[in-house]
Order: sequence, then C-alpha cells, then structure tokens
Amino acid sequence: MTGESRPVRTLLLFAAGLLAILLFSACRTPAGSAGQDVVVAQISEPTATAFLPAPSHTAVPPTASPSPTPVPSETPTPTPTLHPMHIEAQRMTPYPGSDIVIEATLEPGANYSRYYAYYLSEGLKIYGLLTIPNGEPPPNGWPAIVFNHGYIPPDIYRTTERYIAYVDWLARSGYIVYRIDYRGHDRSEGEATGAYGNPGYTTDVLNAVAALERYPLVDPERIGMWGHSMGGYLTLRAMVISPRIKAGVIWAGVVASYPDLLTRWRRSSAPTPTPPVTGGRRWRFDWIGEYGTPEENPEFWNAISANSYLADISGPIQLHHGTADEDVPTEFSEILAQQMQEAGKHVELYIYEGDNHNLSGFFSQAMTRTIEFFDRYLKGGPDS
Repeated sequence: MTGESRPVRTLLLFAAGLLAILLFSACRTPAGSAGQDVVVAQISEPTATAFLPAPSHTAVPPTASPSPTPVPSETPTPTPTLHPMHIEAQRMTPYPGSDIVIEATLEPGANYSRYYAYYLSEGLKIYGLLTIPNGEPPPNGWPAIVFNHGYIPPDIYRTTERYIAYVDWLARSGYIVYRIDYRGHDRSEGEATGAYGNPGYTTDVLNAVAALERYPLVDPERIGMWGHSMGGYLTLRAMVISPRIKAGVIWAGVVASYPDLLTRWRRSSAPTPTPPVTGGRRWRFDWIGEYGTPEENPEFWNAISANSYLADISGPIQLHHGTADEDVPTEFSEILAQQMQEAGKHVELYIYEGDNHNLSGFFSQAMTRTIEFFDRYLKGGPDS
C-alpha cells in the first residue's frame, strides 16, 4: 500500500466504526419491554395468524384450551310398530267391555232364564244369548262361561240356533253362559272378517269377559271359557292374552301354531294361490308375500302364535277331539297337549275314536267331562 492511501484507510476505519455504533443502537429494545422479543406472536388481531408459519402434519397444536366438542343429543329409538295379530300387541290393547244390556227375554230353560243381550266391543254392539240360573246366587255371584262358537257362515248365523244342547248342559249345571255372536254375525255390528287374519273376534271375546266381570250376578274371579273349532282358537288365544280367564275347555279346536296351520291344515303354503283365495283365508298368502315363510321369518310367525306363549296361559285347559274329524286335524290337540306339558301347565286330552268334528258319538261323555272340569276349577273357588 502506498503512502498516499493512508488517509483513505483511516477514513474507511472511521466510517466502519461509526456504522457499528449506529447498528448497535438500533438493536437495543426500549426500556420496560424485556422478554417481548417475538412481537408477532403477541398480536391480538385476527389477521395475526397469517404471520405464523403454516403448520405441517407433525406440528404441535397450540397450548390454548380447545373449544369443547359438542355432544350430540340422543335421538330416541322409535318403538317398532307391532303387527295387529302379534300377541304382545293384543296384550297392550284395552278390553274394557261395557254393561250388558238385555234387549229381550226368551223362552226359559229347565232351571235357568234366557235373554237376548248385547255389550260393546270397540264401540260395536255385540249380541249374544245370555243364560242365568234360577234361584239365589252364591255370595260372590255365579261362575260364568264365555261360549265361543265355531265357524258358521255369518250370513246364515242366528243367535238362537245351533249349539242349543251345549249351552243347555252348561246352563243347567249352575253357570251363567254368554254365547256371543262375533262382529258381523246376525245382529252384531261390524264386519265379519274371520278369526285367523284379523284381531276383531279375539277383541270381541275379551270384551265379553270384561262385560261379564261388570255384571252384578257374576263372580268376576270365576270366569271360564268354552270353545269349539274356530272358537277353540279364540279360547286359547284369549287365555295367553288375558290373565282373567280361569279355565278353558276346547272341542276340536284350531289350536295349532301358525306354521302348523300353514303346513298341517289345508296343506297350502304357496304365496300365490290358484285359484285366488279371498276373504278369511287371504291372510295365508298376504303374510307369506309380505313377511316370508315361517322358515324365512320364524320370528314373525312365532310372535303371532298363541302356542309361543303357553308359559303365560291363565289357567288349565281340557281338550277333546275325535279321530274322524274331517275339518280340524286331531294332531292339533295332541300337539298342544304336548306343548302344555313342556311348559309345565295343566292339560287334559281326550281322544274319541271314530268320532266327528262335533263329537256326536260321544257327546254326553264329553259334556260330562266338561262340566266336571269347570266344577273343579271354577266352582271350587279362585284358589282351586
């Protein structure tokens, strides 16, 4: 370096020192602001987050308390709608009955009076033949029997016809007997829809029980039920729905489960019948089409069968059936007897060799057994 450059170098050193002093002064923080070096992190405006580095997928979340996660309110699970023929659905149905209204006095029996009388079932007038023993009733009232007749075409059914001898035996034996006409029969109001595919007849039967309970001459703790053929179906069904029926007698009853009705009775389970079936038998094909066969949907078919609820049956049952019955298979009663035994319930089964659907050949013997059974479980009192 030449001598002429020394003043220049001195000047450069002076300038560099001055620049260092100025830079040092600019980097000092104001008094009282120690610890606030990262000013951007302290900005409170909403736009401040734009200055923060974009988080990666491994970034640690901010330490600020997160907003609480809203807890969704529970949506109640809707109660499934039960089929009207479901036993549980029929148990939930009210059966208030009504007062029994006597409309006409009929010719009396041997030791009892006969009346044409009605009660209400779902607002419908349901008529029937009412018999009342003569004489002084027991202290708590007479034992009573709801009498469920078998299938008779509704357009030819008459209240005072058919089953005359059956009612007479029961009435002469000291029972109030109410042989009811189901809806749509004779003068009973409503539509006769059949028993197996519609709950209407069962409803009429159970409202008859409630009506008898309200009748002043009846002991409400001693009500039984008698049924023949279709009436046997109604008797069994009523006894697993209501606890009020103390004992039941069934002659030639349609007492099989619904799967057995499909396969052991008219032997037709095709979803599309040929020729088309209408009226009371339509249920077979409509239900198979909607719910499937018993093999495909056993839950549905068991739920509508009284046989699935025998553990809850309200009292003992006596069964009668002839081996030459051409209308209802004898095995229906035999199977029910076995099912009752398996359920630990009292059952009596009488098979009449060569007899028909009405037990014409052994009528007196069957009626004698019927009266003895009712005497044992109704006249013996509520604790019998």
